[in-house]
Amino acid sequence: MIQSVSGLYGITPETENTPTLLLQVGLALAGGMRWLQYRSKNPDRSLRQRQASALRELCARHGAHLIVNDDVALALKIGADGVHLGRDDMPPGEARLILGAGRLVGVSCYNQLELAVRGAEAGADYVAFGSFFPSTVKPGAVRADRGLISAAKQRLRLPVVAIGGITPDIAPGLIEAGADAVAVLTALFGARDIQAAACAFSELFQFSFDRVK
Repeated sequence: MIQSVSGLYGITPETENTPTLLLQVGLALAGGMRWLQYRSKNPDRSLRQRQASALRELCARHGAHLIVNDDVALALKIGADGVHLGRDDMPPGEARLILGAGRLVGVSCYNQLELAVRGAEAGADYVAFGSFFPSTVKPGAVRADRGLISAAKQRLRLPVVAIGGITPDIAPGLIEAGADAVAVLTALFGARDIQAAACAFSELFQFSFDRVK
């Protein structure tokens, strides 16, 4: 049984350079990342399959989990641990039927609690809100308030992922609001020292867990 989403949730940068991608992800894994979303909009399906397969093997060696963005068929083909779906992708209920009970289905809910409620009813395993801060990856993304995290935790029994412009300095506020994980691209894979950045994010959750105990 795959554990619940928690901690640092990395999102891969867009690149055709597979060796560099694997090096970057390896550094993040060495720094404590245990969740990775493979996100690629490259039209070359064979490239996406090669990259996703290589990332799946790399994550498995580190005891980490790979989630594929948007592409249910690819997730199933390479044996990924799950899929993440946006508003315009396959409905979560349909993805659940295809993937079965052994893989995770995550849904983007932007700044709308009702999307999370509907996703949960359709069988989603976790929900993601954001953008909480300005994002260079999606500069036009809607903005979410951190009160949405608290509201979701009160209403749903699912892990909540926060996304959008998150750095180690501003992540604590989201974690205190109830975020189980923070999804990060630029502040992780754009860092000068990827391993150190992963450590900084991961330690935030360790400290939070220690306070709860």
